Amino acid sequence: MSRTSLNIALIQQSDQGSAAANLDDCEAAIRAASIRGCNLVLLQELHNGPYFCQTEDPALFDLAEPIPGPTTERLSGLARELELVIVGSLFERRAPGLYHNTAVVLDSDGSLAGIYRKMHIPDDPGYYEKFYFTPGDLGFNPVDTAVGRLGVLVCWDQWFPEAARLMALAGAQLLLYPTAIGWDPKDTPDEQARQLDAWITIQRSHAIANGLTIAACNRVGFEPDPSGITSGARFWGNSFICGPQGEILARADDQSPKLLVAEVDLARTEQVRRVWPFLRDRRIDAYGDLGRRYRD
Repeated sequence: MSRTSLNIALIQQSDQGSAAANLDDCEAAIRAASIRGCNLVLLQELHNGPYFCQTEDPALFDLAEPIPGPTTERLSGLARELELVIVGSLFERRAPGLYHNTAVVLDSDGSLAGIYRKMHIPDDPGYYEKFYFTPGDLGFNPVDTAVGRLGVLVCWDQWFPEAARLMALAGAQLLLYPTAIGWDPKDTPDEQARQLDAWITIQRSHAIANGLTIAACNRVGFEPDPSGITSGARFWGNSFICGPQGEILARADDQSPKLLVAEVDLARTEQVRRVWPFLRDRRIDAYGDLGRRYRD
């Protein structure tokens, strides 16, 4: 049964050097979140290891695992024991030669409530995800859980208003973004500040435009490029939770791991949408060109 108020925990981590160590770190933080009364825990993107997409290496496909699989089994056991909902992020091996960047939702009884396969796949210096991940084929469908209907999206998805809107139109009660994004150490401080501000602003805009709470959980710390071609990435943390008017409820810094907790009132969506009725005033009769790549 869904509720209107819940405590959300975001687990902002740095890589611990191995999948086993990272999962141990996840478990310790999840247990700490449970002690603090959290009903929902969001982990960062690809939390089992470093962000391996900085380089293209066929051997790294060995990191992928099936769903259900070892990680979902471990998270399932924690969800069942602690009676909370956990959203994790995995490198999914769907079939030989077919891999996805996939979010998994474990319900409070330990069951696999649903999955979301990342739809927007970047391909930029240091973010060579198209080499590893097939674009998602499940669409933008929220996952029903004991704490409500969760609109789960992943990292690059967070820049696209269409994804947030479609989740909202499907009845999502909040939007969740597991994330791995950072700075090129060679960028100037001004450029780094602009990038971070853009990242926070675009997600706050999704909250405002849809009248929904959003939570974005990013990793933190420097990770070298294994190929040595680039300067590596310094992941900027700043995991945050904001309400349906874009108000910041909690935010981490860019320096250290953090268990970020906030209480959110999902009932505010109804209150805010009555005053700011964006869904009512949408001109759905005039948006046909949104289905085109570009208007030449």
